[in-house]
Amino acid sequence: MMPRALLLLVFWVFFAVPCVFASTAESVLRVAYVDFPPFHSRDENGHLRGLLYDIVTEAVQKRLGVPLVWEPGPWARCQERVERGQADAMITVPTAERARYTVTHKTPLYLKTHVLFTYAGHPRLERILALGGIEDIRAAGFRVITYVGNGWSRTHLAGAGVEVLEAPSRDAVWRMLAARRGDLVAECPVAACMTLRGLVPEGAVVQTPVVLETLPFHLLVGKNSPLASFLPQLSDILRAMHVDGSMERILSSYR
Repeated sequence: MMPRALLLLVFWVFFAVPCVFASTAESVLRVAYVDFPPFHSRDENGHLRGLLYDIVTEAVQKRLGVPLVWEPGPWARCQERVERGQADAMITVPTAERARYTVTHKTPLYLKTHVLFTYAGHPRLERILALGGIEDIRAAGFRVITYVGNGWSRTHLAGAGVEVLEAPSRDAVWRMLAARRGDLVAECPVAACMTLRGLVPEGAVVQTPVVLETLPFHLLVGKNSPLASFLPQLSDILRAMHVDGSMERILSSYR
């Protein structure tokens, strides 16, 4: 049976919040985004979909009644548009630099993990499973495969002295790993599972339990946006989505 406090939270979110935001229902939140499957991207029919797209649509548009307009562009341009007030919001990790011109909520939309993958039958699998972090990867001499333009790998791996092999595309990363042309790939399991299906032989790539980093993704709204006031209530909405099972339903559809 659901605890009384949680029942009150769910009741408040469903019945009180729509009244609070009724006056803003005609406003539109313009979300600047980069094509980034499986989090937010256009499918072959031109329809926008993805894990973060579904979470934000459910929480902000359906439950808070704030219509969303998704505006694509290169990532650097997305951030610039929010900073200049040409777009209202973006979905990313809060940083001190972004806090200069945005505000956000306490409860993350999603926790994105960088997990290590290797190829089946790796002769040093036990050493891989014992890795404690990036410094251990460097010390063990493992080569990590990534794709051209991956800023995280450039900063956190190559910048720490790890040997990084760059593939020309995201798909090529997994083909290289399956072909044993490198030792490891650091990727979010959701993104990896969506990409791997049908790309390499089943079982050729193995996910390990080694987590390098966990990144909290938030909706960051420009400080000058008239819609920034709903952010404290967004945390309540997100907690209620975990309680009522809707968050798990969204997450499970991308596993």
